[in-house]
Amino acid sequence: MRAGAVAVAEFLGWWTVLAALWLLFIGPVDGAELAVGATAAALGALAARAARRAVSTR
Repeated sequence: MRAGAVAVAEFLGWWTVLAALWLLFIGPVDGAELAVGATAAALGALAARAARRAVSTR
């Protein structure tokens, strides 16, 4: 159970940072742009987590 909670927390951390950066660079957004940004941030968060796991020595 703990590993799952850590994975979710890591994903949400990455997603929050990436979504905030996207909003910072894009500026004012409408609904469609918000959905695209949230999806792109989710894909980036998954990639960041996978990359971190790939180089992890644990």
